[in-house]
Amino acid sequence: MRVIAGTRRSLRLISPDGRDTRPTQDRIKETLFNILQNDVPGSVFLDLFAGSGGIGIEALSRGAVRAYFVENQRKACDCIAQNLKTTRFSEEAVLLKQDVLFALTGSVKERVDIIFMDPPYDQNLERQVLTVLAGNDHIADRDTLIVLETSLHAETDYLPALGYDIIRQKRYKTNQHLFVRKNSSKA
Repeated sequence: MRVIAGTRRSLRLISPDGRDTRPTQDRIKETLFNILQNDVPGSVFLDLFAGSGGIGIEALSRGAVRAYFVENQRKACDCIAQNLKTTRFSEEAVLLKQDVLFALTGSVKERVDIIFMDPPYDQNLERQVLTVLAGNDHIADRDTLIVLETSLHAETDYLPALGYDIIRQKRYKTNQHLFVRKNSSKA
C-alpha cells in the first residue's frame, strides 16, 4: 500500500495486522481520487473507520488542508499515527481514537467538505452514520460530498428518506463507492 499521487507520492504505508481492516486497494484508491480530483485541494477531509489512514493521507497528499481520522481500534490508531509520521502529515491531521458516532456528536468541531467512510460491511453502520449526519449541519451540509465504500449488495433504499441523493455510483468487482449529498429539501 502506498500514496498514489501528490506531494507524498510513492511513500509506503503500513496497515494493521489481521482481518479487522480492509485497506482500499491502490487501483480502487486511484479511481476514487480521479473522481475526487477537483474536490480535494483546499478541502477539510473526514476519514471515518479510517483503518490504516490511507484514504485521508491520500487526500492530504493531494492538497486537503486538514484531515480527521476516526478509528476506535488501538492497533489501527497506532498504524495511522505511524503513517502520519512517515508522510510528515501530523500537523495537518487530527486523529480521533474513538467510536465514529461519538466523534460525530462531539469531537469534530468544523464543517467538512468531504466525508469518506468504509465501515465493516453488512453491519448497517453507514446508515447509522448518515442518520447522525442528516441532523448535523455543522459537520455536513448540502455542499458536503459523502463517499461510502460498501459491499455490492448494500441496501441504499433508505437514503431518500434520510434526505440524501446518490449523485454517482462506481462499482468494482467486490465493492462500490456511492457518492451522496444532502438534498436541498432536507438541508
